[in-house]
Amino acid sequence: MAKLKYGIFGPVSGKLGPVVGGIWKGIPYLRRAPKKKKKPTVRSVAQIANEQKMKFANQMLVPFHPYINIGFQHLAIGKTALSAAYSVNFNQAITGVYPNLAVDYSSLMISKGKLPGLINPVAGITSDTIELSWEKGGSNLTSYDDQLMLVVYSAVLNLADGVVGLALRREQHGSFKFSPKMRDHELDVFVAVTSMDRKLISESVYLGRIKS
Repeated sequence: MAKLKYGIFGPVSGKLGPVVGGIWKGIPYLRRAPKKKKKPTVRSVAQIANEQKMKFANQMLVPFHPYINIGFQHLAIGKTALSAAYSVNFNQAITGVYPNLAVDYSSLMISKGKLPGLINPVAGITSDTIELSWEKGGSNLTSYDDQLMLVVYSAVLNLADGVVGLALRREQHGSFKFSPKMRDHELDVFVAVTSMDRKLISESVYLGRIKS
């Protein structure tokens, strides 16, 4: 049964005959109600493989959610930041065919935007600390007050750790002490730059895999 919470001119909530109404991200919608299937549909091998790839991609992004919510917020128009990140990474970061799926971390993106990134960033590691350095430079879009977002990930632990605001673009160096759980593991390192007001962000850059 449908409800009119806001009067006859408000959005419909619930099922009304052959349609279903609701609100998603503040946008009222109506869609056709799903038909009841009399018999279960037999799925093809290709359909099962695609469903498993979708599930694999969703699970792979879970540790990166806090950073993706910042890195893809500018593409979250009519959808969530996580959905925007999923669309990009499903197509370019997931390799292989089910059941042999894998992640190409060099193609994985935790942010996407128009802000220029760092010039020649280099990551190193000492004990439990990531040391990041880069060269001086910029353009009309950059600011010396731009902030760094650094993310490290352990595929073995399926654990990500990171920080937003690690350092300013003008400082040319930043240090980040990651979770003790990640010591003695190989870590994939990603870096991006965001403006101080978070209105601009760069595409993330993969700096490689290093051993802690």
